[in-house]
Amino acid sequence: MGTGVRYSSDMSSDHLLARITMDPQVCHGKPCIRGLRYPVEWLLELLSSGMSVTEILADYPDLEEEDLRAACAFGARLSRVQRIEPVVG
Repeated sequence: MGTGVRYSSDMSSDHLLARITMDPQVCHGKPCIRGLRYPVEWLLELLSSGMSVTEILADYPDLEEEDLRAACAFGARLSRVQRIEPVVG
């Protein structure tokens, strides 16, 4: 994935998560980066599609590398569950 998203020792998960905002007036209240109209889910989709951090930052200059780390930290925090029930369909 090019330059991967890595946590640096100087930026804790809580500090990263402070970059995530939820405002009913922005993207229908979805978790976004710093009040900008970049939903966390969309940034995670870009990263999981194979787009590199460098490519994302070049395409969206108002984003910062720490924003992408924050999106990953938010996703990791959400995945901390006690139990997962299978979906039957």
